[in-house]
Amino acid sequence: MNVRKFLDLMSIAENLKNNTRHSWTSSGRHESVAEHSWRLGLMAYFMKDEFPEADINKVILMCLCHDLGEAITGDIPAFLKTESDESVENDAVSKLLDTIPQPYKEELSDLFAEMNGLETLEAKIYKALDKMEAIIQHNEADIATWLPLEYDLNLTYGTKEVEFSGYMKQLKQAINEDTMKKIDSQSDGSGLN
Repeated sequence: MNVRKFLDLMSIAENLKNNTRHSWTSSGRHESVAEHSWRLGLMAYFMKDEFPEADINKVILMCLCHDLGEAITGDIPAFLKTESDESVENDAVSKLLDTIPQPYKEELSDLFAEMNGLETLEAKIYKALDKMEAIIQHNEADIATWLPLEYDLNLTYGTKEVEFSGYMKQLKQAINEDTMKKIDSQSDGSGLN
């Protein structure tokens, strides 16, 4: 890739460091989109023993690139995102991919189509982890940052996405247990962050 084109692309990607998500970190600041994507990629790496038949490098790439559109659109919390918002984000991804040379354009276009299709094992792993990472982050944040709707949402979010795998269902159950501990600690006054 031409060095100027590379630098232009990295400049756009840098927005993912600046664009924040609805989630808060355990240190009390908003999480960036890039931080979410980074930990999601790390989570995917540690799935290779659980899914030896999957192309984990592809899953990691999905995790790192899945929110590229948010470098342009910013993040909209899942509980507010509409089909129209999804369409705007998909258009932003398409326009961004149109600016990069081959073979990257074709590879990433195919990758986004696979992620959106949610038919392959790799796409299902990525999507389940994407949902689980968000809940894990909510559990790590101070409960004072939670909106009232998140008390139930934390327990239901991602349930459909984990159904394809016994391991993912176990992960969701463990995360739900952490959510309940967090909620219970707030109601009993122990103040668990």
